[in-house]
Amino acid sequence: MQVSEKHKAYWRKNLQMTGLLLAIWFVVTFVFSFYARALNEFTFIGFPLGFYFAAQGSPVIYVVIIWYYARYMNKLDRRYNVQELEEE
Repeated sequence: MQVSEKHKAYWRKNLQMTGLLLAIWFVVTFVFSFYARALNEFTFIGFPLGFYFAAQGSPVIYVVIIWYYARYMNKLDRRYNVQELEEE
């Protein structure tokens, strides 16, 4: 099977975005957790900042990552004309 340059460009952009979003996920999940004790010295709305990031911030960031990836992929699919067919 011959892979065209268009196909390679599509997957390159897809993998770049996936890598970027995974890096953000890693920072939110592991780096913030690693510095949680230091962050707990600060408070936000009466809660230690490390606790707030873990309880509220991380899940919100995860949802934003999922939303952005879906939106980005829909645009990329349309740009490379590989979008899914809509049902009637």
